Amino acid sequence: MDIYVVEPGDTLAGIANRYGVSVERLAYDNEIDGENLVVGQALLILQPETVYTVQNGDTLASIAEQFGISVLQLTRNNSFLLNEDFLLPGRQLVIQYTEQTKREIDIFGYAYAYIREDILAESCLYIDELLPFSYGYNLDGTLIPMNDERLLNAASLFGNRKRMVLTPLDRNERFNNQLVVALVTDENMKQILIDNVISTMQTKGYQALDIDFEFIPGQYRTQYVAFIAEIRQRLNELGYQVSVAVPPKVSDDQPGLLYEGIDYQAIGEAADTVFLMTYEWGYKYGPPMAVAPIPSVRRVLDYAVSVIPREKIDMGIPNYAYDWPLPYVRNETVAETIGNLQAVQRAAEYGAEILYDEAAKAPYYYYTRDGISHVVWFEDVRSIMEKYNLIAEYGFRGGGYWNLMREFRQNWMYVNQII
Repeated sequence: MDIYVVEPGDTLAGIANRYGVSVERLAYDNEIDGENLVVGQALLILQPETVYTVQNGDTLASIAEQFGISVLQLTRNNSFLLNEDFLLPGRQLVIQYTEQTKREIDIFGYAYAYIREDILAESCLYIDELLPFSYGYNLDGTLIPMNDERLLNAASLFGNRKRMVLTPLDRNERFNNQLVVALVTDENMKQILIDNVISTMQTKGYQALDIDFEFIPGQYRTQYVAFIAEIRQRLNELGYQVSVAVPPKVSDDQPGLLYEGIDYQAIGEAADTVFLMTYEWGYKYGPPMAVAPIPSVRRVLDYAVSVIPREKIDMGIPNYAYDWPLPYVRNETVAETIGNLQAVQRAAEYGAEILYDEAAKAPYYYYTRDGISHVVWFEDVRSIMEKYNLIAEYGFRGGGYWNLMREFRQNWMYVNQII
């Protein structure tokens, strides 16, 4: 595996020839349309070690058996097979890439019910667990249902585990901390909600629960932990586990509505696992910067491991980008949320050069549209690799994507190298 950064004058054919790979696979792995290369763009170069040419009568199962690999791994190595109804004789399939390794890591991702079918399928191919987002609830403890059947069917098809997500979202799909206050102070409501969660998990085949409560008033942090401990006890007795998503804190007394109601150590003790939402330093209403700059992420990780066992921790990975108009004006400027592939395509459209911040370990670029300057911060294979290196360095249980809604094949092809 190599990462190549495009230089002026480069062509796709020239790069492919340099590394001895096919133009078609290089373009496919990096989702390149035509010759739309961007100076500074990072390309993932995967070099096949074993290649098989499809013969008449072959099936995925017969090919996999011949080489002693699973059909799942064969498909992961050749994800275009997801879009083909039958094998074409003469088609070349990669059986094994060079430098493919196996890490003990759990990978999961959140997805809304309206995710595109092709993006859902490609994501499910590489993750271990799917988290449909999300069930809210009412003040009487009843759940606000979601249309999760398509996601659950996809998870079953690809062998993904299914984790139910519970959030204090109201019927307007907004985080409502009054729902949190009511839940942790009303014993009857709490028991009704727990019963409804269990009933839904059993009916729909969920295997675990993820609690994602945000904007918890600080005075209720102890009651929130007590709720986590109680629902975990009920679910553990039935064979289910409970994870809790937490914002990125760097100290216990960190001020702010997002942080004051979150007790890392107590939540780490009350939950089976903890998901660190290590992203949103660069955010929609904030100043332009990397979404998950590595030095900032490290500060969160260092604090987290001082109070939570490493083997309980999953680290967040962002799968989105922001485009800010310039100059940035506080309380006025609003960034556009786009996908990482879309970010590269936009750079190509406006003739921008992609730069790389060596401190933040993230790519960015400037461009002008309709006379207005813009800056875009996004993720590419380099920044994704840095995040997986952190997961390995800290010895975490795994990593979770917020979220799976946007195309990012380069990311999945990198993941395929390490799982």
